[in-house]
Amino acid sequence: MFKRLKKDVQVVFERDPAATGVWEVILCYPGLHAIWMHRLAHKLYKRKWIFWARFISHINRFLTGIEIHPGAVLGEGLFIDHGMGIVIGETCEIGENVTIYKGVVLGGTGKEHGKRHPTIGDNVVVSSNATVLGSIKIGNNAKIGAGSVVLREVPDNCTVVGVPGKVVVCDGRKIVKAGTADIDLEHGKLPDPIAEMLNCQQQRIEVLEKKIVKLEGQKDANQSL
Repeated sequence: MFKRLKKDVQVVFERDPAATGVWEVILCYPGLHAIWMHRLAHKLYKRKWIFWARFISHINRFLTGIEIHPGAVLGEGLFIDHGMGIVIGETCEIGENVTIYKGVVLGGTGKEHGKRHPTIGDNVVVSSNATVLGSIKIGNNAKIGAGSVVLREVPDNCTVVGVPGKVVVCDGRKIVKAGTADIDLEHGKLPDPIAEMLNCQQQRIEVLEKKIVKLEGQKDANQSL
């Protein structure tokens, strides 16, 4: 148990440059507190002590602002930065070395039973206010852009942005080796598909304008003859 707690604290130092001391991390990081309280709630949930599991998760939400259903499965090395407004659903499964920023929703759709929440792979970064809905899989080493709404599965090593989310980069960045915590946290440096589309249209317009000028020049030459 102490080895696992030590690893939880180490993860914070690896991914948050603002962390300055062990006691600061232990006492002042609500994301860490939420994970620790969820482990207790999850154990009670698996023993079918549903009321007490939900009660602990409710206290967890009240104290940290992070709502994690006790049925959710959280992998090793999870880092929740700030965390206010995060919602993680009952059948959600999160892999190892995942980073989640504030306002993220890993939710379900409709009233179906069974697996209805996302499965998040290893080394995934889910940026601020992103929403992932439904029983879909987010591949290993994926990055979900801030404010994105993801409704379809995301392959490994891909970046998703937009509403609805679209894959804009795949296999275009460093692939993290399994079992490491070398995670790409540059979630502020994401492609802009709208700007790229407008740029392509502008280039196309310039090409067409040159063709029109050329054709008009040929027409004027023919008329002068």
